[in-house]
Amino acid sequence: MSGGVDSALAAALLVDDGWEVVGVTLHLWDYPDDAPEKTRCCAPEDAHDARLVADHLGIPHYTFDRRELFQKEVVGPFVDAYLAGTTPSPCVWCNRSVKMHELFGLADRLGAHKIATGHYARVVHDSSGRARLYRARDERKDQSYFLHMLGAAELDRLVLPLADLTKDEVRADAIARDLPGAHKGESQELCFVAAGKYADFVEQRADGRVRPGPILSTRGETLGQHHGIHRFTVGQRRGLGVALGKPAFVARLDATTAAVVVGEADDTLSIGAELHRTAWADDAVFPLRVHVKVRSHQRPVPATVVLAAARTGEPALATVQFDTPVRA
Repeated sequence: MSGGVDSALAAALLVDDGWEVVGVTLHLWDYPDDAPEKTRCCAPEDAHDARLVADHLGIPHYTFDRRELFQKEVVGPFVDAYLAGTTPSPCVWCNRSVKMHELFGLADRLGAHKIATGHYARVVHDSSGRARLYRARDERKDQSYFLHMLGAAELDRLVLPLADLTKDEVRADAIARDLPGAHKGESQELCFVAAGKYADFVEQRADGRVRPGPILSTRGETLGQHHGIHRFTVGQRRGLGVALGKPAFVARLDATTAAVVVGEADDTLSIGAELHRTAWADDAVFPLRVHVKVRSHQRPVPATVVLAAARTGEPALATVQFDTPVRA
């Protein structure tokens, strides 16, 4: 339970259905005293809000401190990724290595058969009884991506009460029930970084690893200098610090030379990408035809996933090949 409206209504629906419900909140992060926004899902304030919901529903509630694990599995890799010139997806890491990992362990100790969350996603059992992860009914709020690292055994124990509800329906039901947090705003940013302050957050934890470097054109011309590639992401348009006389975008980042390559919109188009830290259904057959989203609110596009032969002792390298070029 995060203290927000989604997990609050999920718990309420489970109580309605006759489940014996135990509320759990993980304390993952502490915000500075001067932080402009402190309650987004991970801090003590959120645990307090979750307890109010639990009291309202008449269910027990427990808070567990997992700040050290969160630092190791999420914050550290987040900083490393930006310094390496990549744009990380920490919510996926958090759900797999922190939240779900810990919740399943706690469930086993409490004797709970199932885990339930307020994610917008669906678990569907196929004709053989195998649990599969599907997108939510509300595609605008779909969060199946955050859960994609879970295996079939974990999905089989996962209950998602909001699977077939829209956000508006969830909000309206929570208000009708007078649930604490029913009017609470939803987070749009990472829970541990102040809005728009990614670069500052990374710099504070970089331990001297930030390197300035050149800003280059796609033809190799030097256009200027920058203060670290962690301040850029492929496809970025704002805050480049250079002018091309036309709209300019980050086309490529080179962590080896600390170069930021800037070009026009078409220079951000790609015909494919490498895939890392993947989790496939064990009955997946390659080449695999798929629909791909490279951004959370993008319409899925058709593509093919290919699994390349691996070198001894290394995992096979997966690549996705888009049917038509996709913009970063």
